[in-house]
Amino acid sequence: MGVKKLLASCRDLWSRMGEEREREKSFLENGSRVLEALIASCNGKPIPIRTFSYDELRWATNNYEQRHLLDYGSFQEYGCYYELYEGSFEGRTISIKTFMDPTLSELPITDLAISAKASAHKNVLKLVGCCLKTRLPTLVFESVENGTLAERIYAFDRDGAPRQRESMAWRSRLKVARDIAHAITYLHTGFSRPIIHRDIHADNIFFDQHDIPKLSGFSTSILIPEGETQVKDDAVWGTIGYACPTYCDTGCITEKTDVYSFGMLLLVLLTGQRACLRGTSDGPKAPNLINYVRERSEINQFVDPAILEGERGADEQQLQAVLQLAFICVDKDPETRPTMMDVTKELRRIGRSVC
Repeated sequence: MGVKKLLASCRDLWSRMGEEREREKSFLENGSRVLEALIASCNGKPIPIRTFSYDELRWATNNYEQRHLLDYGSFQEYGCYYELYEGSFEGRTISIKTFMDPTLSELPITDLAISAKASAHKNVLKLVGCCLKTRLPTLVFESVENGTLAERIYAFDRDGAPRQRESMAWRSRLKVARDIAHAITYLHTGFSRPIIHRDIHADNIFFDQHDIPKLSGFSTSILIPEGETQVKDDAVWGTIGYACPTYCDTGCITEKTDVYSFGMLLLVLLTGQRACLRGTSDGPKAPNLINYVRERSEINQFVDPAILEGERGADEQQLQAVLQLAFICVDKDPETRPTMMDVTKELRRIGRSVC
């Protein structure tokens, strides 16, 4: 072997050793933080989580090839903070969530801890495992091969361009609302410390291979201390249009914070519009979705035309009932808003109301 080739081989070996040292360092740092978060959120009860190697996930996505990119998440101040890839591992399809911004290092830790805690619910996206040998923890979830709710109902994409979409029947929308309401009720009532999602919106609802809706996106979730009804957080997280104004103004988080966001989700399901009406002809001065609906007296003036089309169009009484429920959920006074358990019961009643 020539001297140049030998030096090149040594440099390559040294580089690989350096990368492995960095991965080992990440493993130790991430592992201790994940363990701490799991102990804090799960009252010290162990939750078994499968660990994947760095190479296993790289191979599963063909080195994170762009054609495997399913979705991404962004915050206005930070830009893109995660990417979601489809992968194949041991004959099954998985979803791999990689986090981008080291200044937001708490987000993947929280997402992992809460997802692990809540995965038992059939309408919560199931955490399969994680990789701790990346700079920020990489999370592995079940398949989301049937896309997001946003892709099914929004007439415009995130950039405001018209979107080709199959019409989503009203019964399907009502079922999504009922299933996701049940999942949020589980978060609020199924544990000694209620979990507040804090970022409920249509892009955080995925469909698995059986078309079952799954709530995801627990990066900014927070637990209310046992025996308390609220928690304060100076950092305001959420999605424009969905975030509760009371929470944005005061930093106080209660179960009613999620109720407001869910009310906005109901309006989105009814109208097919984004919560802040991006992509409409009114441009940046478009009214928010609540005012948009309230300013229109006839239901066919704001309901998504796809709901009214076809032989099995929606029952107008159901539409009105869901509309009224949405308005109660987004009431300015948090005390006036119902609990998610009451919301779930009302959606079940509405679903049974048509012969």
